[in-house]
Amino acid sequence: MDSIKQSFRQFSNERFEQRFAEIKREVLDDRHVRSFLNSNPGLTKEQTENGINELYQYKEQWKNCDYCPGLDECPNLMSGYQPVPALYRGEIQLEYKPCLLKKKEDERRRQASFVQSLYIPKEMTEVTFDDFHEDNPSRIEACTKAMAFCADVNPGEDGQGLYIHGPFGVGKSFLVGAIANYLAEAETSTMIVYAPDFFRELKNGISDGSYQDKLNLVKQAQVLILDDIGAETMSNWVRDDILGALLQFRMMEKLPTIFTSNFNLDELEIHLSSTQRGGVERVDQLKAKRILERIRHLNKVIDMKGENKREK
Repeated sequence: MDSIKQSFRQFSNERFEQRFAEIKREVLDDRHVRSFLNSNPGLTKEQTENGINELYQYKEQWKNCDYCPGLDECPNLMSGYQPVPALYRGEIQLEYKPCLLKKKEDERRRQASFVQSLYIPKEMTEVTFDDFHEDNPSRIEACTKAMAFCADVNPGEDGQGLYIHGPFGVGKSFLVGAIANYLAEAETSTMIVYAPDFFRELKNGISDGSYQDKLNLVKQAQVLILDDIGAETMSNWVRDDILGALLQFRMMEKLPTIFTSNFNLDELEIHLSSTQRGGVERVDQLKAKRILERIRHLNKVIDMKGENKREK
């Protein structure tokens, strides 16, 4: 931010005093400056004269605020901060406080810190219930149940979650994104994970030593959202060592889990029974049934129907 002296450089010495007087008059006539001076009637003329440069900067930066171009283009000395004049040991000095836009952005970032995501598009982590289109009875019911879950969720005390299923493009992932952002406002941490990529990443993590850390990060989330469960290539390792172990831990710790899937629960059980070994063995059926019993016991089912929004 330029000082008054910098503004004078364009003038010759004989015009210096004249221009100084003009700028000082402009500063003292500014409504923000007048408001400060009126609220400090004990200020002497000498104190005002000595602080004219600070008052000049105060005026110039508040001119930017009066015609705010937005936080991203803020031209103030400290982007997103507004100057506030104050007296310190008898001298006028400027303090800087965040503007309303800066406060809102900081709050948005703070809330966003409560939503972690792995292998999920950014836009999915930014939607809210206000963005959710309740254009048919199924979506209205789904939204109602999702909001009821948000109102009642209590990680560590109640492990009840949701199982949201339906065809492609009806808004399942959109709905869980809204849930995550709603919970963020209540400072409840949520992790959203795209299940097929997560399982694939865990397999790669065996060779580089990151497997356990990645699994622990997900299974210990206050609220875990497993998006598109059933879209992965099923193996007995994914089912037993990953999904089974993850759900067992979360059940014991009473941590809610939300699933989205194109499969209903019966179809998911068939998927979990069919591994890469080919066919369906009795032992696979039993292990799949054990996982499904946990999901049925701990999750309210939401059946979403409607037209495919992605085709529009």
